[in-house]
Amino acid sequence: MKLFTLFAFLILSFLIPMQVNPEFHDALVEEFDSENLQHFEYVSRGSDSPFKWRSGISSKQEKETSILSFKLDPKDPVGPGRGPEISSKKSVHFGHYAARLKVPDARFKQANVGAVVGYFTYTNDSILGLSEIDFEWLLADPEVIYVGTWTGKSGNLKRVGRTINLAQGLIYTSEYREDAQKIREDITHEQHQPTFIETIPDFDASAEFHTYGFDWYPDRIRWWMIHPYRRDTLVLWDYRGTRGIPQHPSKYLMNFWHTDNWAVETNPQALEKPKHRFELEVDWMSYRPLKK
Repeated sequence: MKLFTLFAFLILSFLIPMQVNPEFHDALVEEFDSENLQHFEYVSRGSDSPFKWRSGISSKQEKETSILSFKLDPKDPVGPGRGPEISSKKSVHFGHYAARLKVPDARFKQANVGAVVGYFTYTNDSILGLSEIDFEWLLADPEVIYVGTWTGKSGNLKRVGRTINLAQGLIYTSEYREDAQKIREDITHEQHQPTFIETIPDFDASAEFHTYGFDWYPDRIRWWMIHPYRRDTLVLWDYRGTRGIPQHPSKYLMNFWHTDNWAVETNPQALEKPKHRFELEVDWMSYRPLKK
């Protein structure tokens, strides 16, 4: 899987002009086949327990696959960044992002755990404000996927988001929010595409590895995944709205953390502090700058 991914990625990279700004990443693939990271660094602000992350070890799901392993430390405080987290060494911007990962299955050990896997871009500039584009999974229900953006300044953040359940073919919400102003609006019409999500009856983000990605343009963001059976692209949301599309450079991240105030859509009780070292497995992460 990795050799095919790397080969296809290198072919595409030859077609894209190289960036000249040394503060920005060129096209990259992080394979996690070594204990040392090439394009990322570990930046967790929680405990320094050595078991929280390792790179270059074998997957428990796919013995032949080397992975990045993130494990929750039950001693870590609540909040993003307190669990294991990696961040790109340089900035990224408009372009194409993808990752192959398997979230943990916590339902039998702790059904009401409050834990989040985040795959995203992020920066919080004192002048320009927040820039975030994300995929998120809550361990209490791995059938549900959250995608969206955060923009705006502290105290007046703006959220564009969609929540879906692939196993049931449901779009729970597609909405625009400004919590400080108590604004909550459904997103409709041309911004609400596709209007229906294909049902994948046995979809479970914790059962096996899946490839997810997003394409970030100045006026559009498209979230997608590789269909587990057809192996083509399944579009989760092709958002082309006038609000909520980040414009300034960010860092590229993956993290895993405890939440005590955000329960998954299907289980309002899922806010418990993790009691076990649940493990996230990441096969690879990639980025291609937008061709100019």
